[in-house]
Amino acid sequence: MANKLVRGSLIIFIGNIIFRVGGYVYRFLMAMLLGPMMYGVLGLTMPFQGIFQTLSAGGLPPAIAKYVAEYNVVNESDMARQTIYTALKIMVFLGLFFGVLMVVVVAPWLTYSYLHKPIALVPLQIVGLITPFSVIVGAFRGAFQGVYKMEYILYTRAIEQLGMILFATAFVLMGFSTVGALWGTVLGFAFAALSAVYIFKFHMGKYIPEASPDFVFTRKDELKLAGTLIKFSIPVIITAIAEMLIYNICTIVMGKFLTLEAVGFYTAADPIARLPLMISISVATTILPASSEAFKIRDIPMLQKYVNESYKYSLIFVVPMCIGIASFAAPTLRVFYFTDAAYVAGASALGILSIGMTFYSIFAISTSIVQGIGNPRIPMYILIFGAIITGILCWILVPFMGIAGGALGTTIGCFAMMVPIIYFVFKLTETKAQTMSYVKIIIASLIMGAFSLIIPKTAYWLFPGIIACIIVYFLALILVKFFTKEDIESLRILSSRFGPVSKLVNFALNIVEKLEFRD
Repeated sequence: MANKLVRGSLIIFIGNIIFRVGGYVYRFLMAMLLGPMMYGVLGLTMPFQGIFQTLSAGGLPPAIAKYVAEYNVVNESDMARQTIYTALKIMVFLGLFFGVLMVVVVAPWLTYSYLHKPIALVPLQIVGLITPFSVIVGAFRGAFQGVYKMEYILYTRAIEQLGMILFATAFVLMGFSTVGALWGTVLGFAFAALSAVYIFKFHMGKYIPEASPDFVFTRKDELKLAGTLIKFSIPVIITAIAEMLIYNICTIVMGKFLTLEAVGFYTAADPIARLPLMISISVATTILPASSEAFKIRDIPMLQKYVNESYKYSLIFVVPMCIGIASFAAPTLRVFYFTDAAYVAGASALGILSIGMTFYSIFAISTSIVQGIGNPRIPMYILIFGAIITGILCWILVPFMGIAGGALGTTIGCFAMMVPIIYFVFKLTETKAQTMSYVKIIIASLIMGAFSLIIPKTAYWLFPGIIACIIVYFLALILVKFFTKEDIESLRILSSRFGPVSKLVNFALNIVEKLEFRD
């Protein structure tokens, strides 16, 4: 079981990194090929695409994974298979319902009554065509997760993402603009759905055998099972929608008050600002099972150590990354979108939003800890609160400050979520915060930020400036005496896995040791 868990977690972790990079490739290609205005149209469709896919899935994929795993472990394969079929029926109905709703009702209302941008009608309607395919993929991914076949999830995601990138790029180059980009997304999900059906039909038989001839499952039994699945999925879908709104509500508000070009600038800046989340989400993924295990066996000292180390070792990377992105916002956009210098107009939003990602990174890690010790509803309530605060602030700030107002509203919303979740973490785990470690990281990051002010903000100076800032940050950590002997030993052990790079790491650690612990 432990091998399954480690193997599955590793596969998903590697996959998440690969597909996050793939998502950036898709966004950057579309931004460069479409230009700010039409990329703004695409940016407006993205929040509704995510929301309607989540509504259509109904929070059921995690429920499928849970009950398939539970039935399989007690050798009730008939019920495991029935769980998939029952959930799939619900999800297909929801997918068709919300798809038709989007095409016939929501897209026209958004276009003419809310956004007042007729050019967005067809792209928004195409979003409704994605949902039927996305729910099929979601249902089977839940089944794959339930039997620990994480590689099957990766296969379908790879087909989905490659299809999106290839078809969208081809259609845009053929002159179909934003409509072509969205048809690429439809085809990506369609091929992923076909691959999921194929894998389930031809490769899942040994994990979930065909139903036995004497298996009887009445309509009443199915309604009862459906009720169980829906009851489990309600908190999941509420949390997913709230989290999605935190990411996207500012874009929805901007669509009403700003031009499409402005939305395009913000949409271009947004994925760059979220780069530090790759670190925090990786830590969050690891800390959830670790904190859960420590809490289960009542090893409170170990739990408290996990809490402090998760904050310490994530902040040491996330804080300087966020400050660095804020400092080099303009040249970063100039380099990333080298084919269109107009995207530099998103620098103000990128600078503000990157600071907000520091707060959201802490929130993400804290959420995993709270969930790990058996309190999943607390993050859900805080997410709902954060989505409301973010929406109100964006509605107030965007008309006056433009895209910078949307970024500021999101940043304040993330801060408003971070404060209560940290309170619950330390209260529930009875952990005493290592305040001085966090303060030293902030001081070292601010020293680095101050140094970055003297570096010219041009594309030519971007990479030399980043290297110089890394060196200054490293020296600043030594200056404030951040490292402990335990930190150095942990880093030595970790660096031994890096092959030739370990010599360079050890050289740096030797310098730290001599400077930090000299008599």
